[in-house]
Amino acid sequence: MTITTDPPPVRAVDRTPRAAARPRSAGARDRTFGFMLAAPALTLFLVVAVYPLLAGVATSFYDQSLIRPERRFVGLDNYTAVWPDFVDRLGTTLVFSGLATVLPLAVGLALAVLLNARLRGRGLLRGALMLPWLLPGVVVSFLWAWIFNDSYGVLNHLLSGLGLPEVDFLGRPATAMLAVVIAKTWNSFPWVMVVALAALQSLPREQLEAAALDGATRGQRFRHVSLPHLAGPVALVAMLEFIYNFGSFDMIFVMTGGGPGTSTMTLAVSLYRYAFTEFSLGRAAAMGVLWLVSLSVVCAGYFLLDKKLESR
Repeated sequence: MTITTDPPPVRAVDRTPRAAARPRSAGARDRTFGFMLAAPALTLFLVVAVYPLLAGVATSFYDQSLIRPERRFVGLDNYTAVWPDFVDRLGTTLVFSGLATVLPLAVGLALAVLLNARLRGRGLLRGALMLPWLLPGVVVSFLWAWIFNDSYGVLNHLLSGLGLPEVDFLGRPATAMLAVVIAKTWNSFPWVMVVALAALQSLPREQLEAAALDGATRGQRFRHVSLPHLAGPVALVAMLEFIYNFGSFDMIFVMTGGGPGTSTMTLAVSLYRYAFTEFSLGRAAAMGVLWLVSLSVVCAGYFLLDKKLESR
């Protein structure tokens, strides 16, 4: 006897407009849920970043002071007033940023090569050399201001002991910028050293050994094998350090206050003086907007460099 079974009934596909709209409704619910998840962070970003930026740009078109409650629309007058100072301060800022980037790079790279060698106690030396980077910038500023002080500074004490004339490092335009750059170098070189050391230790030993078998000297191995391997990380560190120095404020303000004269008056210190010495919020905002535009150009250079390095 053969038992036959009926095939399971096929459920008819619901092709009504309501069924067709169901997937779209699920997608809309997902998008709404995603937006609700991102809403707190987006709100915080708008309040903390976007609103102050827009408020600063709006203030730059007004004559507004900290000591007067009312404000008056003046158009581009604030920009016209601060433009000569901006050009002068931009040059000083570029000099400081350039020197405070190149010197830490040179010191950090040299120490990374040294610590990459097999030295006794190099672990302890690495930890000790990280100390300047761990200190806050204000602490470093006061420390080096004391070292360079013309009356009771350690450096002048050493010069006197050697029979050399004392130097007012922070009171002379020719040496004030150099003193601040030395302090910044001492504070920044550990970061460069750590990045360069990590890059050196990621270099395959086989490449160095192959170069040595081919008769390359130690200098040739560094130039043709290690240095190309370091180029990418060091270039990015240099660009980031330059951007950070471009907005640096604490070290210059504590050590020299922008002086003597205007020899160390960078954009950051100049903006502070407009706002809290002259109480002119409008001109300070105009200086800030010009500073932001110039910094955007620097950041654009960083992104172009980063894109070029990623494509290699």
